[in-house]
Amino acid sequence: MTIRVLVAEDQAAVRAALVMILRAEPDIEVVGQAADGEEAVRLALELRPDVVLMDVQMPRLDGVSATRQVVAAGAGQVLVLTTFDLDEYVYGALRAGAAGFLLKDLEADTLVEGVRTVARGDGMLAPSVTRRLIGAFARPDRAVGPEAREAVAGLTPREREVLACIGAGLSNGEIAARLEMAEATTKTHVSRILAKLRLRNRVQAAILAQDLGLSV
Repeated sequence: MTIRVLVAEDQAAVRAALVMILRAEPDIEVVGQAADGEEAVRLALELRPDVVLMDVQMPRLDGVSATRQVVAAGAGQVLVLTTFDLDEYVYGALRAGAAGFLLKDLEADTLVEGVRTVARGDGMLAPSVTRRLIGAFARPDRAVGPEAREAVAGLTPREREVLACIGAGLSNGEIAARLEMAEATTKTHVSRILAKLRLRNRVQAAILAQDLGLSV
């Protein structure tokens, strides 16, 4: 299956490099390019790509606001690119429904892996900062609404364990090993958790788990 990608980046040289890397892959097609947030939203709505590679800092409409609009319209999974691993906009982008984020100094194969991972519906966070990001921005003292708490209370004990593992930044394979169950079973639990909590992806589940102070 060909993965259709929209690249949104205001710096022409960076945008050209990203496009070149992605076009070199036989299973990835760059269907559009945007130089600002408003254009990114317009093209996403028009082209309906599988993945929108979104720069977090762009003119006319910032990446966070653009991400929120793209996700709300169901116009593609959003993978955010940022210069700094603790960029103040990144957490907002994840809250807005981004499937993850990567740093701009990444290797080409990491970019390709990120696009493929997000296209599959999985979350993708820069490995070097996953736990740092969640720990810095998703603190247990952050307010969690009563509806979210009620939804989490409705999870089974096993699902709560899986949610806590997601909050710790563990992959499905790591969760399976930690809880001594098959990886396929882990994937089923993750899908059910997202459905019950009405979350768009596992990144949002990780943030919620940290907000609630769940631990493994």
